[in-house]
Amino acid sequence: MQKRFNFKEVAPNALKAMVGLEMHLSKASISKSSKELIKIRASQINGCAYCINIHTQDAIKNGETNQRIFLLNAWRETEDIFTEEEKVVLGITEEITLIHQNGLSDETYSTALQFFSETQIADIITAIITINLWNRVVLSTHLPIGQSLA
Repeated sequence: MQKRFNFKEVAPNALKAMVGLEMHLSKASISKSSKELIKIRASQINGCAYCINIHTQDAIKNGETNQRIFLLNAWRETEDIFTEEEKVVLGITEEITLIHQNGLSDETYSTALQFFSETQIADIITAIITINLWNRVVLSTHLPIGQSLA
């Protein structure tokens, strides 16, 4: 990959706004586990090795199991590995990350309302949007694994 510019140096105010979203999410109404599953799954879909690397490590530090991380890209095929709430979060993650296909479906949204308040759904959507933003910055700037963005 061709080396590209340092986003932090070129767009510090944009980076500050992105970090602001992370600060909001640190106080959000959804669990740390759900936030990490969102980050890993969206990063898998987007092919962002940098973010997959960071967030799988963070998930393990927060008590996530290797088995669940290994099976995350096949979560629909698992029965007892992910809770029903987590499956809804993963469904929302996929539909929003792949927004160009159909967006968040009425069916998935209705199912989410069975488990989450509107505030929690807003936090889930914000978490998904935020990791997709990070993925796009990292992939567009060819940030290598191990180099700091923030």
